[in-house]
Amino acid sequence: MTRSYTAKYTKISSGYMGRLVEWPEVITEGKTIEECREMLRDALKEMMLAYKQQGKEVPPGGDLLEQMLIEA
Repeated sequence: MTRSYTAKYTKISSGYMGRLVEWPEVITEGKTIEECREMLRDALKEMMLAYKQQGKEVPPGGDLLEQMLIEA
């Protein structure tokens, strides 16, 4: 089964903040959008592993869909 998560990126003073809409606990920051994207993927993998180890149900999703927010 293919699942998807929506990744939202927001420009912040130190670079970018990324989070998953469907799984708010998965959040990270990076200096560049590319760094933030990579860190968000890593955070997703780690959170999935932690949930499985704790016997928790992983929220529906699996692949990242992206959405960029640019604040004026």
